[in-house]
Amino acid sequence: MSETDKITTQMKKWILEYLILSIISRGDSYANDLISTLKKENLIVVEGTMYPLLSRLKTEKLLEYIRVESVQWPPRKYYKLTSKWKESLKSMDKVWKHLSQTVQTITWCKC
Repeated sequence: MSETDKITTQMKKWILEYLILSIISRGDSYANDLISTLKKENLIVVEGTMYPLLSRLKTEKLLEYIRVESVQWPPRKYYKLTSKWKESLKSMDKVWKHLSQTVQTITWCKC
């Protein structure tokens, strides 16, 4: 794997985590709903990426889930942010806004 590929992977990983946590902050979310939301924005994420990521975020105590029983389906896990992460997400929002403004300023200025 080239250095560019490594950097791209790390950037995508952080951005994907940020987007997932941002979506969940709006309300409890089912994994397939997260995937659908990202796909609507042309971010293709497959179950093989989503479930390990959700599991890791749960292990890190950033997410928790509730099981919802269904007559038609097996029980579903709906993810929600832990109280610890709600505060961290506010910090991430500030960091992202600053970074995105900086990137736009530098890349749009063809000095």
